Amino acid sequence: MIRRHATATWAGGLKDGTGTVTSESGTLNAPYAFAKRFGEEEGSNPEELIAAAHAGCYAMALSGNFDAAGVKADRIECRAEVSLDLSGEAPTVTRIHLTVEAAVPGLDAARFQELVTKTKDTCPISRLLAAAEITVEANLA
Repeated sequence: MIRRHATATWAGGLKDGTGTVTSESGTLNAPYAFAKRFGEEEGSNPEELIAAAHAGCYAMALSGNFDAAGVKADRIECRAEVSLDLSGEAPTVTRIHLTVEAAVPGLDAARFQELVTKTKDTCPISRLLAAAEITVEANLA
């Protein structure tokens, strides 16, 4: 079995799509530019692209859930660690661990955890990769 791992961190992550993604391939400051860059550059890999996309998507979905709950995040940082199995016919995402840190004035820890859990069920990429084990660790700053 061939397994590979990658980690990407999306900082900013508010629902407007602005933010910075950092991975082993470098740092990008333009929203969504990471997908184009990782897709074109030599040495890019699918696990890094999935990590970058999932971190950004989850952070923006969480920001939207905060807004719907009547609070606004000052900052969201989401790190996605992706494990990919390359032993089958097609690469398979087997595990994703998301680590979220957010500064949300006026939000208590219990409601924060509730919104983080809800986001796991509403994030488009989390739903797309539902066959993978997805875990979330969250800290309210």
